[in-house]
Amino acid sequence: MMLKYDFPKIMGVLNVTPDSFSDGGKFYSFENAVAQGLKLLDDGADILDIGGESTRPGADSVSEDEELNRVVPVIEHIRKVKPDAVISIDTTKYNVAKVAVDAGATIINDISGLDFDTSLAKLATEKNLTLILMHMQGTPRTMQENPEYNDVFQDIYKILESKIEKAKSIGVKSIIADAGIGFGKTYEQNITLLKNYDKFKSLGVPLCLGLSRKTFIGKMTGITDPSQRDIPTILIHALLLNQDIDIIRVHNVELMSMLRKVYCELSES
Repeated sequence: MMLKYDFPKIMGVLNVTPDSFSDGGKFYSFENAVAQGLKLLDDGADILDIGGESTRPGADSVSEDEELNRVVPVIEHIRKVKPDAVISIDTTKYNVAKVAVDAGATIINDISGLDFDTSLAKLATEKNLTLILMHMQGTPRTMQENPEYNDVFQDIYKILESKIEKAKSIGVKSIIADAGIGFGKTYEQNITLLKNYDKFKSLGVPLCLGLSRKTFIGKMTGITDPSQRDIPTILIHALLLNQDIDIIRVHNVELMSMLRKVYCELSES
């Protein structure tokens, strides 16, 4: 029996921050960040998503200069070692994105979905870049303070639809949508979204899914340490492979690549 969909592209997460929820600042130094970025690529990442500002619940924002100092040298070095690497800059700031793009990034991953800085869409248009638009209720500092929706799927669908139209009206040609699992959603809301995720395909753009090591997995499994949630992360993705998702964003690329190998072996006719 043929499986229904091709395996999604794997986006490896590289947090160049001292306060990431998922790895506790393990890759904050330049040397560690570069080593981890190269490892993720060697492990099979199709895209490397580099961010210099934590987006964990309750996180404070950092200055533009600090964010640039964290990510740009890492992007430049990885681009030298791996000239063909596809690099995404995870930021909500225009100037950070612009310098990162000049350094070698070709994707802008905006967790605010243009809510914080619409000019990111102008940059994507001018440079012919891919723009990932994510849904988040509030800000990282406030997003988990009693998030409410009338209908979580319908509400987020309409918001993403509006964001996509805004980006298109500015001239962006390549857009990816992300429903923002864990960003201003309760446990129950996250589960509802995951059960219906492929319905977002009606938005007419590729879909990105980021659930790796998230808090809801801890609640589901009882695993309190985020760095120990990789196996349930992979299990959940395995169960969602019948959904038409284009990119999966994960911390442990090695395990996800194993799943891809198994999936592709079983999919051969």
